[in-house]
Amino acid sequence: MQNNYLEKNRKFEFFLNKFYHLIFSEKFNKKIDYNFDNNKTKLDLINFIINKKKYKSYLEIGCDKDEVFSNIIIDKIGVDPVAGGNYRDTSDNFFLNNKKKFDCIFIDGLHEYSQVLKDIKNSINSLSEDGTIVVHDCLPKTIRHQHVPRCSYRWNGDVWKAIVEVRSWKNLNTVTVLIDEGVGIIKKMPNKSILNLNTYDFKNLKFKFLYKNYKKIMRTISYDDFIKQFN
Repeated sequence: MQNNYLEKNRKFEFFLNKFYHLIFSEKFNKKIDYNFDNNKTKLDLINFIINKKKYKSYLEIGCDKDEVFSNIIIDKIGVDPVAGGNYRDTSDNFFLNNKKKFDCIFIDGLHEYSQVLKDIKNSINSLSEDGTIVVHDCLPKTIRHQHVPRCSYRWNGDVWKAIVEVRSWKNLNTVTVLIDEGVGIIKKMPNKSILNLNTYDFKNLKFKFLYKNYKKIMRTISYDDFIKQFN
């Protein structure tokens, strides 16, 4: 009964949000074809990075059903306020009290620009010197998939806007791998391709802008090319 009640509430919430977006949000109906490699997943990529770098520690933000977390075999902490992982709290509270450094940090929590950006900044402070940050859901295919507030079951949110902002920072190098809804990779090193957009208002970037410029602004790369270049 509890699950039925929650599901009805979610459907009603989605209905209200769809109405909101119909009235107030950007109108754009074209779909982006990213040509994802459907044979590779975020877990494949994370395990490749861990094995390549011989990492010893792993942090996951947003665990849900533990699809990734349960398949990581090194020392690990999984943070989620609701389900999965082994640390029941928000990422904000975790980072506030955290004193550890992690080799690999996977961000898959609340898919909203402001929270993702906060999680990235906090992860940078908790990252080992040669560590890697991995960010999921960076490439929404349609405007509906990126709407905030959420109005559909399939949802990437506007994670991509946080990645675009990070692409403009001098001391982080960022690419987006074309697998599994788009997987961002962030390393603490000089930015090899600084993005200059002449804006500080990343939160209000339009989906149409992503549609026209995603290869450049997200610095997309195939899985095969990424594993060849990663070191």
